[in-house]
Amino acid sequence: MFISLWEFFYGHFFRFWMKWLLRQMTGKCELQRIFDTYVGAQRTHRIENSLTYSKNKVLQKATHAAESEVDKCVEDIMKEKNINPEKDTSFKICMKACLLQITGYKQLYLDVESVRKRPYDSDNQQHEKLLLKLWNLLMPTKKLKARISKQWADIGFQGDDPKTDFRGMGILGLINLVYFSENYTSQAHQILSRSNHPKLGYSYAIVGINLTEMAYSLLKSEALKFHLYNFVPGVPKMEHFHQFYCYLVYEFDKFWFEEEPESIMYFNLYREKFHEKIKGLLLDCNVALTLKI
Repeated sequence: MFISLWEFFYGHFFRFWMKWLLRQMTGKCELQRIFDTYVGAQRTHRIENSLTYSKNKVLQKATHAAESEVDKCVEDIMKEKNINPEKDTSFKICMKACLLQITGYKQLYLDVESVRKRPYDSDNQQHEKLLLKLWNLLMPTKKLKARISKQWADIGFQGDDPKTDFRGMGILGLINLVYFSENYTSQAHQILSRSNHPKLGYSYAIVGINLTEMAYSLLKSEALKFHLYNFVPGVPKMEHFHQFYCYLVYEFDKFWFEEEPESIMYFNLYREKFHEKIKGLLLDCNVALTLKI
């Protein structure tokens, strides 16, 4: 109750007067002061909050602009805040960089969501080729005898037809598996081999799809903002989402073997423990979780 009242009064009264007072003292608006004080993800995050909670519709609208509209939004913001480009020569460059990250994150989520909603379709030749590509990447010396086969269990699928395992994450789960196997082939082979451990083994493909869900949920909850704002100087793209997924796959395998679970039956418990560990790391405004081999 007390927190809610404080947020209300701060948002409607105190914040306005505090900003006004600081502008009188420094001769600069809040956006300029942020650029003077912060760098990296912390800067972008504070700029995003300032724009989002502004009462000025022009500033609010800027956080939802398309990439092609960013330049105009920067000009509009400078006009609204009476910022002279000759006196503050870096403002335009800094604001554009922040807006590209802010609006890019929103677009990235929409792009990922669009792929996630697309179910695996066995009548779609592109989907089928991608699935066979996964097999060939992971099992280059072993030929798949049939499209529907018990061999799929060798790379960690549950049934004879992998399409049933993609239901939760759609084609996104397969794309991520292929991305990791294609870009980090030796690591994928190593992890697949470790997943067949007699005591600590797990279903490689199923866990991979599960980690796609983890990456997706972190993106959706905006927990990836600090990471992407630090990792990507411009517009976050699908490639950067795939890179984060690769980080999760590699780190989860290490985590699993370090923890030494008694049984695969405890998977959900350790999955959640790993999830909490990642969320904790992502709270650091200087974080950049990249795969280091």
